[in-house]
Amino acid sequence: MKNLDKTTDWPSDSIIRSLLDDDSVVVQKCLLELFEKFPEEGRTFLAKTKSESNGIISKHAKEIQTRLGWTDGKEEFLKFIRSKRYELETGWYLLDRTVYPNFDSTKSSLQLDELADRVRDLLTMPMDPRQTCLVMNRVLFHEFGFRGAGKNFENPDNSYLHIVLNKKHGLPITLSLIYILVARRVGFELEPIGLPGRFMVGCFYGDIPFYLDVWAGGKMIELEDMRDYLGISIEESSGSILLPVTVSEMLTRGCRNLAHHYSLKGREKEASMFSLFVSEFEKIRGLETNA
Repeated sequence: MKNLDKTTDWPSDSIIRSLLDDDSVVVQKCLLELFEKFPEEGRTFLAKTKSESNGIISKHAKEIQTRLGWTDGKEEFLKFIRSKRYELETGWYLLDRTVYPNFDSTKSSLQLDELADRVRDLLTMPMDPRQTCLVMNRVLFHEFGFRGAGKNFENPDNSYLHIVLNKKHGLPITLSLIYILVARRVGFELEPIGLPGRFMVGCFYGDIPFYLDVWAGGKMIELEDMRDYLGISIEESSGSILLPVTVSEMLTRGCRNLAHHYSLKGREKEASMFSLFVSEFEKIRGLETNA
């Protein structure tokens, strides 16, 4: 391997590209030092390599971009919105990177895996959906201590998945997100329910669904009790608001929350960015509706 740490000139792209698929810690360290030494050339090379290459080379180029803080989180999220290829966990990580470009999504995924492993340890088959939810509640809210953000409710950090996983308190929507992602890891499909003023989780196994209020530690509410529990009208409680929302709608609501909370803090740059994301999601849905 060429001694990259002592070079005084930018090496040829072919030399660097040949090293990108090397998992050696020494090689990766030398590459990072090279890009830090030649930031202009490095940014151009990584952006080009990421877009033109496939597999491990593209993956390593993206990882180096992230470690150096050279990713444009705003543009990446806009690209995701416009792609219309929505996946919940990936989408929320991209949302997090708009403000926290250098957070480690691998660590967050491992934290979700840890929660799922503990749930799996306690599951004894066969279990009906309610029993499974009781296990989920025990793990998330009792053993690991996840809870709703109280006095600090309007802190924007309560909307970021990686921060909520670390601090263990967040908004109803981020707690619902974690609940759903952990459930999926154990093969248990739950749905996001975007109610007015309260985000919840829905379980649609069987003929009659039931709902989980993660803000109340995963309290189970029967369909017939939702009207009184939430204080909504009969017409609303029997309508579409009790049906699952799409990934697009859930991410839109997360962005709308962030726009509001940043605005309350006087951080108009961030508020405007998240308002832009809301507009983009709504524009895409409008085009699909009118197609």
